[in-house]
Amino acid sequence: MAEISPERQTLTERTNTAIESALASGRLRPKSALLFVGPAMIAAIAYVDPGNYATNIQAGAGYGYTLLWVVLFANLIAMLFQALSAKLGIVTGRNLAEVCRDEFSKPVVIILWIVSEIAAMATDLAEFLGGAIGLALLFKMPLMAGMGVTAIVTYGILLFERRGFRPMELIIGAMIGVIGLCYIVELFIAPVAWGEAAAHMVRPELPDAAALAIAVGIIGATVMPHAVYLHSGLTQHRVAVKTEAERRRVLKFSNIEVVAALAVAGVVNMAMVMMAASAFHNGHSEVAEIETAYHTLTPLLGGAAAAAFLVSLIASGISSSVVGTMAGQMIMQGFVGFRIPIWLRRLITMAPAFVVVALGINATQALIVSQIILSIALPVPMISLVLFTRNRRIMGEYANGRLIGTLAILGSIAVLGLNCVLLAQTFDVPIPGLAAG
Repeated sequence: MAEISPERQTLTERTNTAIESALASGRLRPKSALLFVGPAMIAAIAYVDPGNYATNIQAGAGYGYTLLWVVLFANLIAMLFQALSAKLGIVTGRNLAEVCRDEFSKPVVIILWIVSEIAAMATDLAEFLGGAIGLALLFKMPLMAGMGVTAIVTYGILLFERRGFRPMELIIGAMIGVIGLCYIVELFIAPVAWGEAAAHMVRPELPDAAALAIAVGIIGATVMPHAVYLHSGLTQHRVAVKTEAERRRVLKFSNIEVVAALAVAGVVNMAMVMMAASAFHNGHSEVAEIETAYHTLTPLLGGAAAAAFLVSLIASGISSSVVGTMAGQMIMQGFVGFRIPIWLRRLITMAPAFVVVALGINATQALIVSQIILSIALPVPMISLVLFTRNRRIMGEYANGRLIGTLAILGSIAVLGLNCVLLAQTFDVPIPGLAAG
């Protein structure tokens, strides 16, 4: 069979050929390393979705720089669990949902699937609404019209998935670039107290119960259940390794990419909090909604800051909604073994957003609630991932060592503990040592 000439290969096929050549040579130069960039970049968009905007605005406006340490803590946990998810896919050739289906009993699998689907719908509520709010504000159109445009654009981008993994990686990477650039602009405009911000990154503090709710929301908006599932699916078949030496090289570059991609996402999240703290905390601490933040930014920091805020929100909403739909498809296929047409998946996951708007529910509050739902659902993939990646029967020589295993367990316990405190607070159970908000 004649080989296809490089000129006639698709972008994904050319990338695969270059990856195979780089692995076979055993010498991976910096330029070659770029071939392995992609999965963590797609997963990282989930960490700068519109849910982050909602929680970060509330954190910065209400508490200044005080909750920056929560953003840093959540980002470090995210790095660890995304790296473990990527490793599971690379080592086993299966994604997390598929391993759950293979290792757990059928009733447990059904429960996990239902919880994961609820989390996916909560995710898409935040992402879809965020993009629609940004379009409605920037182009002065009704919110329902903004939702229609968001639906069309996200579906159009999803069609690129048919062309293989590389076009989607480049599109999402460009979106991350837009978001990052917008927040670089914001930090140059906003009068940030850098010393105070740096101090609060490493000084844990929760002033009251309301701060706790926002902190859990930040974790729910930062460590995303669907991203933990998706990352393993993005790596499971991306690179065809022929030897264990090649597998170790792929794992090495995967870990580097995870740290780099999520470091960028973490910096953007911190920039969101710092912008809200510097613009709103003194004199406008009541700002807690995306729409209010936009209208308040214009007189405080000027039209350029407000426009950059909206452009980044639109890029965030559209790209994260695309990624959320991809994750929903992978979760369904992994747990129950079948797929549905992409247009039907898109229709199902965006339905809650239309219901929220039709009922007149406050959009930003809906975003905050969705992030709390995600935080409650998060232990499901986290615990599953810890169990599987420490299991030598599943992972072989790549099973977690003592240090990584301990950190993963501690991270899971921390998130579970915060969730329990949040539930206690929701049901008015007194929390010792925490003042009422």
